[in-house]
Amino acid sequence: MCGIAGITDTAEVSGSLYLALYALQHRGQESAGIFTYDGETVHKYKGYGLVAEVFSGPVLERLTGTTGIGHVRYPTTGGSKPENIQPFHFMFRGHSLSLVHNGNLINTDELRYEYEGHGHIFSTTSDTEVIAAILANEIIHDHTPDEAISYCMRKISGSYAVIFMLDGTLYAFRDPLGIKPLCLGKTETGGHILASESVALDTLGAEFVRDIAPGESVRLQGGEVFSRSMMKSKSCAHCMFEYVYFARADSIIDGVSVYEVRRKTGALLAQEAPAKADLISPIPDSGTAAATGFSRESGIPFREALIKNRYTGRTFIMPTQEKREIAVRMKLNPVRGHIKDKSVVLVDDSIVRGTTSKKILSLVREFGAKELHLRIASPPIIAPCYLGTDFPTRNELIASKKSVPEVEAEIDATSLAHISLDGLIQAIGIPRENLCLGCLTGRYPVAIPGEEEDDREIGMVDSYSCP
Repeated sequence: MCGIAGITDTAEVSGSLYLALYALQHRGQESAGIFTYDGETVHKYKGYGLVAEVFSGPVLERLTGTTGIGHVRYPTTGGSKPENIQPFHFMFRGHSLSLVHNGNLINTDELRYEYEGHGHIFSTTSDTEVIAAILANEIIHDHTPDEAISYCMRKISGSYAVIFMLDGTLYAFRDPLGIKPLCLGKTETGGHILASESVALDTLGAEFVRDIAPGESVRLQGGEVFSRSMMKSKSCAHCMFEYVYFARADSIIDGVSVYEVRRKTGALLAQEAPAKADLISPIPDSGTAAATGFSRESGIPFREALIKNRYTGRTFIMPTQEKREIAVRMKLNPVRGHIKDKSVVLVDDSIVRGTTSKKILSLVREFGAKELHLRIASPPIIAPCYLGTDFPTRNELIASKKSVPEVEAEIDATSLAHISLDGLIQAIGIPRENLCLGCLTGRYPVAIPGEEEDDREIGMVDSYSCP
C-alpha cells in the first residue's frame, strides 16, 4: 500500500516532493526515495527510514530540477531488501526511465520468467521492475510511450497505480478496476502533481483537479494534461481497506470523504451493536472518527482512554509481529483517571491478526477498566489480500479460523461486535459491485488461482479517447 507522488513544472521540485511524501508517510514507513530531472540528468536519493530521516536539507538541495517522482514503501511483493527501495531507474537505447508503483501484481512470476527469456536481467525482486521491463521493451521496439503503456496494461494483472518519468516527461496510469488510488492536482505555480491521496495536494496548497480514472493514462507536459482511456471494466473494485484504515482520514478518495465514511461506520455500529457503557473511546488514530460517530449516535460520552505517542508509526504496517507488539506499549498509554472502574467501549477500524487487539485490551484492563466492549468498524477479515495489503495467508487472520464469540474469548473482551457488510457498504456510499471486498468475502475482482472470482469484465478500449 505504498505512497507515490510525481510533480512537474515546479521549481525546486525536491522540496515539494518531500512535503508530498511527508503527507503520505502513513502509507509506508520502511523507506523513501526521490528522483528529479534537471533537463539533462536524473538526480537520485533513497534509503531506509521515514521521510524526515532519509532526507536532509543538503540532500534536497542536490536533487535539482523541475520534474520528479517520489515513493514511500510498505513492503509486500519482493520483501524488505535494499534493492527494492523505490524509485527505480533504468537507462536503455538513449532513454532514461524512472518509475514508482503502488500496488501488487499477481502474475509477477510468469512475467519475470517471460522477460528473462527475452534476455532481461532483473536486479530486484519487486514486481515494479517487471512493469519497467515491459515498458522499456516496448519503447526499444519503437512503440510510443502511450502504446507501451497500453501493452503493459494488457500484460499485467493485479492492482497498480504507476508514475514514471521517461526522458523527463511525466506519465501515470491506474489499473482498470481502480483498486489503488491516484489523483491529479495543479500547483500554485502552474505545474501539476500526481499523488496517492489528496492530502499530498493539500500540504502543497495545490488545487485538486480530479481522480485519475480507472484504466486511464495521463501525460503531463508543457503545463498541459493529456489523457487517454486505455482499459475499461463494467465495474470498479475500489479497495474498502483504504476507507476503513489505510488512507488518512482527511483524504478524499474517488469522490468519497474518508473521515465521513469512518464517522458513519461508527454511527451504524451504535445502531447494530449497542453497548451499555460509561464512555466511548477510540483506539487511535484510525478508530477516532468511528468513535465520534458511535458516541453521537449512542449518546454515550466520548473520552480518550488511550493517548497516542505521536512519534511512533503505524503498528499494522510494521514488518514483523514482534515489532508490532513491542510498538503497542510505545504507541499507546491509557489514561487511568478516565477508565478506572469504568465500562468502556473501545472502537477500532479492524482486527487482522488479533494479537495487537489482545495486547491493547490487556493494557486498558491493567489500568483498571471494569468492562471492555470492542466495536470494529469493518466486518471480520476472513481471507488474504493478494492486491497490496499485508495479510497474505489465512493462518494469519484470526477471523478466518474463529467465530466472533471465539475471537471475543481469545482477546478477552467483555463483548465484541463488527459492523455488518451491508453497513460498511452503506457507510462508504459506493455500490457493492464497485468495491473490492475480497478480504471480507473470499471473492476477488481478478482471477487468483485457488480463489473465487467476482464476475467483472475488463477489456481494452478500441480507440483512445478522453474519459
